[in-house]
Amino acid sequence: MFSVFLLFPTLYTIYLSVFSYEGPARSEYIISIQAWIFELTIPKISNLEFVGLAHYESLIFSDSVFHLSLFNTGFIFLIQVPLMVILALAVAIVLDSKFIRAKGLWRTLIALPVATGMVAYSTVFLLLFEGDVGMINQVLMSVGLDAVPWLTDRWMARITLVIAITWRWMGYNMIILLAGLQTIPQQLYEAAEIDGATMWQKFRFVTVPQLRPVLLFVIVSSTIGTFKLFAEPFVITGGGPANATLTVVQYIYRQAFVQLNLGYASAVTVCLVVIVSAISIVQVRRGGAAQ
Repeated sequence: MFSVFLLFPTLYTIYLSVFSYEGPARSEYIISIQAWIFELTIPKISNLEFVGLAHYESLIFSDSVFHLSLFNTGFIFLIQVPLMVILALAVAIVLDSKFIRAKGLWRTLIALPVATGMVAYSTVFLLLFEGDVGMINQVLMSVGLDAVPWLTDRWMARITLVIAITWRWMGYNMIILLAGLQTIPQQLYEAAEIDGATMWQKFRFVTVPQLRPVLLFVIVSSTIGTFKLFAEPFVITGGGPANATLTVVQYIYRQAFVQLNLGYASAVTVCLVVIVSAISIVQVRRGGAAQ
């Protein structure tokens, strides 16, 4: 199962990245064996032309659309991940406090968005932020404010995606952080209170160090999820305006399944894996060193 569904696609993607796709093969076979009643035929599924590292050279030095998609994804990552982690941690701390009633109900309501389908919730956000007919702009105009170009302005379109992604995944990360908070021994807080620690000092010197492994997991998983972003920009903005919300995965989709540049799309995929792996390694090492 591992070899068929993970190892082979990974190796074949790397293999394709050094070839140019020339179209489907017709009546060509990699191997064909016939012996009495036994017959084995493996068809050649495509015509490929070896181009070496030409795809990678183009990606790094001349592909402005790829550079823009990388910038868009990086922008969303730098804004959305810290915002979501801070909000999730704040909500988790509030729900872990003693004065909150009906904690189970609040946890369920806040974590509920993650159970919605990506396309379904993306469509809802499209309807909320769509031009003058969207509910958000309707409310703004009803109180005398100007409509906001949520989906037609380059920067506002990016912010709209940040809002949508944060809404969906904040509750999921809140549940993970809340579970981590509940494992912190209360004796540590009691000892801190005896020493005269303030609420901020207890948070800084007790909560954060004890919660560091869970925070590291949330940050790394959120980083990987952000760089894999596809459904939200595809449905809400379509990658526009002027490719301002085109993500790397969406660019891979266009190259592979719209323009049929399978080799080039494979090269973009390899570059994305290298970038995400490098960022994740840095996060894990810095988190482990800080711990």
